[in-house]
Amino acid sequence: MVATVNREGALKGRSAVVTGASRGIGEAIAYSLAMEGANVIVSARTVNEGDHPLPGTITKTVETIRSAGGEAYAVQCNLALPEDRANLAEESRKKYGPIDILVNNAAITYFIPTKDFPDKRARLMFEVQVIAAMDLSQRFLPDMVDQGRGHIIYISSGAAIHPTNPSAGGGGGTVYGMCKAAMERFSTGFAAEVYADNIAVNAISPGLVATPGTQLHGLVNESTKSRESPVEAIAEATCFIARSNPKEITGRIDHIQPFMDEFSLENVELIAQIQSYDPSDR
Repeated sequence: MVATVNREGALKGRSAVVTGASRGIGEAIAYSLAMEGANVIVSARTVNEGDHPLPGTITKTVETIRSAGGEAYAVQCNLALPEDRANLAEESRKKYGPIDILVNNAAITYFIPTKDFPDKRARLMFEVQVIAAMDLSQRFLPDMVDQGRGHIIYISSGAAIHPTNPSAGGGGGTVYGMCKAAMERFSTGFAAEVYADNIAVNAISPGLVATPGTQLHGLVNESTKSRESPVEAIAEATCFIARSNPKEITGRIDHIQPFMDEFSLENVELIAQIQSYDPSDR
């Protein structure tokens, strides 16, 4: 079956913001939400090919959704800048009105041992992955309260789990794990705060996914294929949460395969294949 957009789908009349949607997991999630009828604000720094060494742009993501019959709009946003975050909220509302789905997916990551980690990069990672996610949640919360419904979804990582074998070495992922752990703790706490407002807050841990970003960092290769998660699974899990009753699925931190199994979800073909990246092209 060829993947299509259903404008009369389960998310008809709803509007979503997806950060980091120029490529990889964010791009896949934008497609999945649009396929169920949502209006999707596609946000990232990369507007045109060549703006970033990795393939993918918000322009291309929007064009793909529109060509399939969906509704999407691109808003450039550097999440490290508070003024850009404010503009994202303003432009999103101007285009589609109140936003009731927010997917905090964007990340910037450096894998460097803590003893060598530059302060500037550590602060940037925390700003983008934690402070920005919290800021956008605050900015769109009034929309969700007024609508009487909302979903906020964080894309986390298994790196948030505390290491149990110190002798295995850290691999330079300590700061990354710290950011993801902070995001998870915020999501569960925030879920409790907004439960009475019929707003769900959840975190999904995708596992190892072959995206341009993980390929750039050398995290995926032939030896990892047996334990990689399909990007379509993360997209479907996110979409499933967004179309669920907020009070029935909230305050959770879920790893992708157990979540898919629990709700008998299957990978859904997307309207476009997520691009891969060959590091040898650099």
